Amino acid sequence: MQTAVNNILARIESVVLGKPQECRLALACLLAQGHLLIEDLPGMGKTTLAHVLASTLGLSYQRTQFTSDLLPADIIGISIFNRDTNNFELHKGPIFSQVVLADEINRASPKTQSALLEAMAEQQVSIDGETYDLPAPFFVIATQNPLFHAGTYPLPESQLDRFMMRISLGFPDISAEKKILLGNNDEQISRNKGDLQAVTAEELTLMQKHIQQIHVADDVINYIIALCQVTRGQIKAKESDISCKPLSPRAGKALLAASKAWAFINNREFVLPDDVQAVFSAVCQHRMELTAQDYNATNAALSTQIIQHVDVLKPLK
Repeated sequence: MQTAVNNILARIESVVLGKPQECRLALACLLAQGHLLIEDLPGMGKTTLAHVLASTLGLSYQRTQFTSDLLPADIIGISIFNRDTNNFELHKGPIFSQVVLADEINRASPKTQSALLEAMAEQQVSIDGETYDLPAPFFVIATQNPLFHAGTYPLPESQLDRFMMRISLGFPDISAEKKILLGNNDEQISRNKGDLQAVTAEELTLMQKHIQQIHVADDVINYIIALCQVTRGQIKAKESDISCKPLSPRAGKALLAASKAWAFINNREFVLPDDVQAVFSAVCQHRMELTAQDYNATNAALSTQIIQHVDVLKPLK
């Protein structure tokens, strides 16, 4: 399985240049059966990352551009009366794909954003009183622009909490940007979909089942619990107190699942505290801090402060 993981990462990084850490986090999120939120400025490669993830994992893919006039039926589908059969027939929306890209999700109204909640939580949708199962594996990858951009609606806490991770790509370094300027990554994905695919959907499912069996020692569980407990009060910083929203048990479960996936990517059958620390910021930042402050400054510092506050050897007092 490690060879397959290396192949996946190599093919993703051949398109998303100069962002190995972000690519590994995105893959860990999907391997842990979570949903991914990518937040950054326009033109940073958010949509490209989502597209190449679907192509590399061999999954069906649908992209929906979220706009202010988008309706829930445009996402989940609608029943239309057929005069020939004298029955209503379901016209399925793009949600009925294995990978659903909700592009610029925070440009749609809250009503439309909430159409994804049932799908993300239960892998099913309800249309006209009927429940329809979604394909497996099922992932939602959403992109969003920073909240200070015009025409954006902030995602409510309940919606943000459904995303296992939130990552940001940031600006590329000079060498990566030169390659971006001289190439066309979007054309490369469209032209070489078959070459990009590294695993099948069935192989991906086997990986996900294997990750669930990765060993987690009691001390690591206690460490995760302690990190969550720290957020349920105030954190004493050097100069001032930093307050944050508390992490729920669901956040703890997400942190554990992501840590297992990170251990798997690093070819281990057990979780270390280092794995928890590696994914902590991506898993927990958007659950703790929901303001429009700079993503890479205030929130990253908050995550670092929390990790430094907990003793790895003696996490619970």
